[in-house]
Amino acid sequence: MGRRLVPLTLDNLPDLPKRCRSCIFWELDPVSGEAAVKAGRPELEKEAWISAVLLEWGSCGRVVYVDDVPAGFVMYAPPAYVPRSTAFPTSPVSPDAVQLLTAWLTPGYQGQGLGRVMVQTVAKDLIQRGFKAIEAFGDAGWTEPACVLPADHLLAVGFKTVRPHPRFPRLRLELRTTISWKEDVELALDRLLGAVQKEPALRPL
Repeated sequence: MGRRLVPLTLDNLPDLPKRCRSCIFWELDPVSGEAAVKAGRPELEKEAWISAVLLEWGSCGRVVYVDDVPAGFVMYAPPAYVPRSTAFPTSPVSPDAVQLLTAWLTPGYQGQGLGRVMVQTVAKDLIQRGFKAIEAFGDAGWTEPACVLPADHLLAVGFKTVRPHPRFPRLRLELRTTISWKEDVELALDRLLGAVQKEPALRPL
């Protein structure tokens, strides 16, 4: 079973679930997001956001493929690119961190360790780019797939609570604690993902 993680681009954006391709929860502030939905252009706004982040900052996500079938994705970006984050009671995200926005695995591919591998892959990318941490808003009352990740899942893959809240705690994963992952990530990817596509060398912007 061949598995690979590749950078999210406009070319493979169609491989995300349909509802995620038109979801602009994180990409716009609440007022602008509501206006975009009313105007019937959320997918265009999503494409514009990804394009802008790619041009200004670089890759902001990974898509997971199993035997060339899209199985899930993860998205992340500096908080300056995430207007919605300021609407959370536990904001702001720390200036030395990149925000983990959301992630999704198709039900048939859950429970295989892919969630942890996605977080490790993001961590590896950000270590190479010189960042110190990943932060995320967790949902302590999570009951079904949504834009905000379940707090329990984030804690399970190594995040620690830095600002508690009964519903939306802010959690943080220190990348210096994952330095040892550099080799572990390669082993994990080889073991869990099988044939891994080598990522292109990151070029300075």
